[in-house]
Amino acid sequence: MTDDRLAAFGERLEPAELDWRQDDAQQEAPFSTRYDDVYFSRDNGREETRFVFLDNNDLPRRFRAWDARRPFVIGETGCGTGLNLLCAWECFEQHAPATARLHLVSTEKHPLSREALERVWQSWPDFAPRAQALIAQWPQPVPGVHRLRLAPRVTLDLHFGDAATCLAQLDGQVDAWFLDGFAPAKNPDMWQPALFAALAAASRPGATFATFTCAGLVRRGLAAEGFQWRKVAGFGRKREMLRGEWQPDQRLSPHADSRAATPWFIPPSPRSAAHVAVIGAGIAGTSVAEALARRGSRVSLIDREGIASGASGNPQAALYVKLAAESNRQSRFYLAALLYVQRWLATLDPERSLWRDSGLLQLATGEREQRRQRRFLDNYALPESVVSDCDATRASALAGTPLAHPALAYPLAGWVDPVALCQRLATTPGVEYRRATLDSLEAIGAGWQLALSDGQLQVDQVVFASGHASGTWLDGLPLQQVRGQIASLQWTAPDAPKQVLCGEGYVLPPYAGRLTFGATFTPNDGDTRLREADQRRNLEELSRTAPALHAALCADGEAAALAALDGRASVRAASPDKTPYAGPLPDNAGWRQDYAALAKDARQRFTAPGRHHPGLWVSTAHGSRGLVSAPLCAELIASRLHDEPLPLARELVDHLHPGRRLIAELIRQA
Repeated sequence: MTDDRLAAFGERLEPAELDWRQDDAQQEAPFSTRYDDVYFSRDNGREETRFVFLDNNDLPRRFRAWDARRPFVIGETGCGTGLNLLCAWECFEQHAPATARLHLVSTEKHPLSREALERVWQSWPDFAPRAQALIAQWPQPVPGVHRLRLAPRVTLDLHFGDAATCLAQLDGQVDAWFLDGFAPAKNPDMWQPALFAALAAASRPGATFATFTCAGLVRRGLAAEGFQWRKVAGFGRKREMLRGEWQPDQRLSPHADSRAATPWFIPPSPRSAAHVAVIGAGIAGTSVAEALARRGSRVSLIDREGIASGASGNPQAALYVKLAAESNRQSRFYLAALLYVQRWLATLDPERSLWRDSGLLQLATGEREQRRQRRFLDNYALPESVVSDCDATRASALAGTPLAHPALAYPLAGWVDPVALCQRLATTPGVEYRRATLDSLEAIGAGWQLALSDGQLQVDQVVFASGHASGTWLDGLPLQQVRGQIASLQWTAPDAPKQVLCGEGYVLPPYAGRLTFGATFTPNDGDTRLREADQRRNLEELSRTAPALHAALCADGEAAALAALDGRASVRAASPDKTPYAGPLPDNAGWRQDYAALAKDARQRFTAPGRHHPGLWVSTAHGSRGLVSAPLCAELIASRLHDEPLPLARELVDHLHPGRRLIAELIRQA
C-alpha cells in the first residue's frame, strides 16, 4: 500500500456506533458505544452548546460587528450530530448583518448515517429547516473534504477522517474554534500534539477557542502552540472549562510551514474581487461566474462565440469519471468532484430539469479492463453507495437493456444537458454576459484593463476559462487540443439504456426524443467538421458497449443506420498529465529563474514564494470530464478569491495548480 493511497482513502471509514437512550427530558438521544460517551449534555445539549462554544467565543457580539467581505470562519473538531453547527448557524442569522457570510469547517472520523441524523433531529422541531438542509446534503462516508451549501450565506465543509490529519491539510484560516469531540479520557487518540499543531497552523491571528475540557494534556498542548488559555466556569455539572485565543509573537506567513517543501504553491495575497471578468462561457467559465456571483462579485462573462458554443455545446453529456486502479491524487480529485457535482446540481436544480442522477455503468468489455476493475475494488475502500461491482446479469437489469459484460456501478453519476446548464449559470444574479473577443490585457493599478471587440472593460481580476482558446493568455502553460465527435438520432423505441453506459465509448439514456452516443478521441486535431469515418467508429464502439441497442439501430443495415445519424464535433483542451489547471497563473519566467536550481538537484529547497501574475486565474484543460471537474474547480477559485477555506485538501489544491507543469519540467532536467 502506498503512502498516497493511505492519504487518499485509507481504510473504509468506520461509522458511528450508536445506542439510543433517554436524556433527562425523557427524549431519545444518541450515545457512542465506541467511546462510551454522550454526544451532547444530558442537562441540555442546546444550552451547553450556546454556553460553551457560542458565548465563550463571543460569537453574538462578533457576528453583529462582522463587516468583512470574506466569511466568518468557524472550525470544529468532532461534528457528531451537527448540533454545534446548527446552533452557530442560528446565532449567525439572529445577529449578523444581512451581507455577512458564515463558513463552517468540521471534522468527523466516524460519521453518523443519514438515517441516524434524521432520528436525532426528529425530536427538535424548531431546528427542522436547518437540520433538513444538513441531512439532505449529508455526504457519502468517503474520506476527504465535502462541501455543502446549507443556505445562500452559509457554507459547511465536512472533513471526514482523523481530525489532526484533516486539519493539517486544511487550506484556509479559522476565526473561532469549537474544540469538541469525546472527552480526552474517552478519546485520547484525538487530543494529541499533532492536533494542536494543526489548529495553530490553521488559525488567523487572534482566533479564539472554547472547549468543555480542562484536561492537563489539552492545556499543555494548546500552550505549546501559542494558544493563551484560561479556566472559566463550566456548564451544568462541569465546574470548569477552557477558553482563549491564538496570538503568537511572530507569524511570517499562514502558508510558510504548510508549504515549506513547495513554496511555489504559496497562493497570492488576497485582493479585491468586487468585479471579475471570466473569459469563456462554457461549463468552466459559467461555473466560475456562478460561484463568484454567489459570493457577491460582479461578474462580466465574456465569450466570442456564445454561451456553451464550444466543447460544452453537446446536447447531452455524461457525469463520468474513470478512477485509476491504484489510488493517486488525480483520482482523489475526480472522486471528490463527482461527489461535489451531484450535491451542487441537486441544490441548483432540485427538480432535475437539467440533469439526471440516473446512475452509470463502467463496463469491462475486455479481460484487461476486468482485471483493472478487480484491482480497483481491491485497492479502494469505498461504500457501495458510491461504487460497486456487478456481473453482466445485474448490469443488464440496472441498464434496462441486455449487456454482455460485468461493470462497476456508480449510482450517483448520470448525465446533464450542458447547454441548458451553462445558460442557467450565466443568468445567475450578478453575472452579465458579453459576446465579445478579448484583444488585449493591461495591468492598471490594482486591476486589469481589457480591450474587447465591443469596448473597454476595467476589472479587479480575470479568470481564463475558454478551453484551448485560453492558451494565448496562459504564459506558456502547455495545452493539447483533443477532437471529439458524437453521434445522435431520433429515438422513441423502448430498448434504450436507463443508465449511462461507458466502455471505450458511451451511450446515454434518451433525452428530448434523441439518443446520443460516442465519442471519438483524436489528440492534436482542431477540426470541428463532421466526419463519416468518425460516425462509423462511434457505431462500431456502440456494438461493443450496447450490442442489443446496436442491433436495433442497424436492423435495416449499417448504411441505413449511418444515414440516420447526425452529430457534433468539438475540441476539448487537455493538459499533459490529464489533470485540469485550476488556480493562479504563474509567472513563467519568474518561476524558471527562481527555481532554476531544480534542474540540477531536484532535492533543492527554496524559501521564495512562487511569483504569479497578480489577479489572473485559470480554469481550463478539463478534457472530456469537464462537466464533473469544472464546478469543483470553480468553487476552489472563487473560494481563493474571497479568502475562504478551500473545498479540497491542500495537496489536491497543489495538484491542480497550473504551475505544477513548470516545476515538473525543471525536475525532469535534473
